Amino acid sequence: MTFSQKLISWYLQNKRDLPWRNTKNPYKIWLSEVILQQTRVAQGLPYYENFVKHFPTVFDLAKANEEQVLKIWQGLGYYSRARNLHHTAQYVSENLNGEFPKTYNKLIKLKGIGSYTAAAISSFSNDENVAVLDGNVYRVLSRYFGIETDISSSQGKKEFQEMADEVLDKKRPALFNQAIMEFGALQCVPKNPNCEVCVFNDSCVALQKNKVAQLPVKLKKTKVIQRFFNYMVFSDKNNNTLINKRTQNGIWKNLYEFPLLESNEKDIPNEILNLYSKKYAVSEIIPFHEQPIIHKLSHQELHINFWRVEIKNTLENGISFDELENYPFPIVIYNFIQKSGGK
Repeated sequence: MTFSQKLISWYLQNKRDLPWRNTKNPYKIWLSEVILQQTRVAQGLPYYENFVKHFPTVFDLAKANEEQVLKIWQGLGYYSRARNLHHTAQYVSENLNGEFPKTYNKLIKLKGIGSYTAAAISSFSNDENVAVLDGNVYRVLSRYFGIETDISSSQGKKEFQEMADEVLDKKRPALFNQAIMEFGALQCVPKNPNCEVCVFNDSCVALQKNKVAQLPVKLKKTKVIQRFFNYMVFSDKNNNTLINKRTQNGIWKNLYEFPLLESNEKDIPNEILNLYSKKYAVSEIIPFHEQPIIHKLSHQELHINFWRVEIKNTLENGISFDELENYPFPIVIYNFIQKSGGK
């Protein structure tokens, strides 16, 4: 039995029953793939179901406003995915009559669709002979074939793509692609895989050479930047507060937040706090918590403090705390609001 045959056999016995696997609809497959980028299935599944409920077709998603899309996406992170999702839905709806391209080469031209996503959509919806290459696939191939090339290098990406194309079952590309990703997700997991029960334990090079824990090789390390955010949670005599929309490029674009002061240190300098005292009739500025909330992103680690700023007069453009529920926030701010009510 070949590698692909054994892999597909394992998949048919062990696969999870997931809604996007029971359809050839490219819209739903695309939706699932974008949601599952950098997201575990357990976390992504309710988001997928919620998106399909609110936007059953690409036309429905295209007609939505961006804030509605971001609100439903809230908590998934990497919000550029949501913005690209909305943009591409509008493009497909308006320029392609709601019909997704059927081939990899055309799909990859759409905004937010990279090589992996294009391969997944074209193979799952149209059985095109293109191999997917994601983190799970890198891991399975590097271990089984003993490939020690750095997966973050251009040479590594080329080598692994060639290997994935070579082992792809040309008669059943969709089934094979699902199988190799599922195998990486359930069996050939990153840490401490149970190799004793693996169907490949008699032919896996990494297991034979005792290198399972060392593969795949990824030498490029992500530099993490430390940032210190101070959010001013205003409360006026009408129990209103202030929020702003982040419009600059960078993290959380087009999401909402409380007025922000970013400092270079863990503790916000008193002179910065005094700026608000001059602008507003501030009666009190107190921290909501003793220690900063640490919020980790892929390239940044945020140290976040929330400050209660009570003022004696009325805020211009103030909104009630109850209205905050209607706006899309970064999850760390949303969780703060849910826990404290902002008050």
